Amino acid sequence: MKRKALYTALWLDGELDTYLANIDRQAQKMFFQLVKEYADRQGITERLKAENQMEWVGRMNNCKAQAEEVIMAELIYV
Repeated sequence: MKRKALYTALWLDGELDTYLANIDRQAQKMFFQLVKEYADRQGITERLKAENQMEWVGRMNNCKAQAEEVIMAELIYV
């Protein structure tokens, strides 16, 4: 655990829940923004969803996986 001292200090001060809730909100906001951005860049549209659902699902899953990697690298495992 890279931030054991920080988490211990926050826990002792009674601020760990607030800190983690804030990180969670940031991660959720970042996730939705990144997925939308990646989908727009790759031309993933509602039309594609209507015409070829399996391709749409696969491509959206790829966008979600990319977004999760970025969040983990930039926000969680800092």
